[in-house]
Amino acid sequence: MAESTPVISTDQVAHVARLARIELTPAEIDHYTGHLGRVLDHARELEDLDLADVPPLAHPYPLQNVFRDDVAGPPVDRDEVLGQAPAVSDGQFEVPPVLGGES
Repeated sequence: MAESTPVISTDQVAHVARLARIELTPAEIDHYTGHLGRVLDHARELEDLDLADVPPLAHPYPLQNVFRDDVAGPPVDRDEVLGQAPAVSDGQFEVPPVLGGES
């Protein structure tokens, strides 16, 4: 397969990295430019496929409900579970604030 015009530039990769707040070295930018270019080339090939006669589907396999039956079992020991948590407060899991507020 012959080399084609790059579909993404190093400047574009650096820009996307800045937007994602990912610090990349120049060598990493060159590396990922090649990888992302191949991904975009593949996506372009997929866009060119004639799928007019292919019915839309949600899953490639004909699966039905694959969930197990919801059967009640014995409860787990609360102290044992809380003992495995990295942080506990007033008998509950302690987690960091999600929206940046003080706890």
